[in-house]
Amino acid sequence: MKRIFATLAAVTAFGGLALIAPAHAVPPTVTPSPGYDARLQESRSGTTIYTPAPRPPKQRKKRVQPN
Repeated sequence: MKRIFATLAAVTAFGGLALIAPAHAVPPTVTPSPGYDARLQESRSGTTIYTPAPRPPKQRKKRVQPN
């Protein structure tokens, strides 16, 4: 019986430490990707000047004259 309680206490203590300790996991988006970095540098290297699209001409509403 003492062995069961000792094991349970050890598991509980280890579980408590696991909850307190900071996580060191890194998501896959953090790992460097040479292909992505190359495409990003290529897209940033060009100085693209965007011009606004031409506006369509305004349509005037016809006035209706009352009789």
